[in-house]
Amino acid sequence: MKIVFFGTSPFAARLLGDLLEQGDRIVAVVTRPDREKGRLLKLSPSAVKAKVLELSAPLPLYAPEKASTEAFAQVLKGHAPDLFLVVAYGEIIKQNLLNIPCFGSVNVHASLLPKYRGAAPMQRALMAGEEKSGVTLIEMALQMDAGPILYQEEVLIPQEMNCKELEESLYGASCIALKKVLHDYEKGCVQRVLQKEALATFAPKILPHELKIDWKKSAVSIHNLVRALSPERGAFATILLSGKEKRLIIRRTQVESRLEGKPGELLLFDKKRWVVACGEGAISLLEVQLEGKKVMLAPAFLQGFFAKRAGEREILLIP
Repeated sequence: MKIVFFGTSPFAARLLGDLLEQGDRIVAVVTRPDREKGRLLKLSPSAVKAKVLELSAPLPLYAPEKASTEAFAQVLKGHAPDLFLVVAYGEIIKQNLLNIPCFGSVNVHASLLPKYRGAAPMQRALMAGEEKSGVTLIEMALQMDAGPILYQEEVLIPQEMNCKELEESLYGASCIALKKVLHDYEKGCVQRVLQKEALATFAPKILPHELKIDWKKSAVSIHNLVRALSPERGAFATILLSGKEKRLIIRRTQVESRLEGKPGELLLFDKKRWVVACGEGAISLLEVQLEGKKVMLAPAFLQGFFAKRAGEREILLIP
């Protein structure tokens, strides 16, 4: 079975690496073009392109600006693919491409569809406090993430799990699901289950204004936001430090349900603990990162704060 792989993210790169090492018949890889990154705006390849180069895989690697042009469709037809496998590619695949492979196109989606269709299923599931998630392999249709379900693999979400840890868990689930579905295609025994549209929910991408912590929300809600955005982007609070406003990224927290106070009030602030009141309950800050600095455990940050600023007794949180 000849497979064309579409993917861009680190998650997609890991799955591609496994498929190549297992000898699956990947005949071409399609990824997004190199993009400017970092302060120097240096052109950097996608994680998928980097993986192909790392493995010195002898196969065509494409990075079109738009994959669904008729010219690129002709390029893909030249590979006579049986299946397209799409994992976090970053562009909607249009019908002219979906019509090319004889067995169809399969998408690996990081949620238990029909819940959390869209660009940020892992983050949105954590923000909602879900106790379980999973991966769904679907047969792709023109409507986003709405095609028939081929297979699902569930994972549990502990209360302290962050987005990176969930991604790791879903990676393992994806390996199981992919092995099952690819085997089914090869044996001609694929089973399809239509999604229940009435149960569909959506997971739009995270917008910049969502990163800022609103202390009027409950401790559980803030805790869920912190772990959903950790360790990549990070939920943040604005603080007043030595008379200057600074951004404090909060990487890890713990809910303190028995403590109460005015939202944003420092309930505990010493060399060992940093507890902030929320709209309901409070949270302990366990790992923090002052803008431009490295991530630190809260006690280490606090000890440094008190050592350098003996005249200051607290940090003011700005709403």
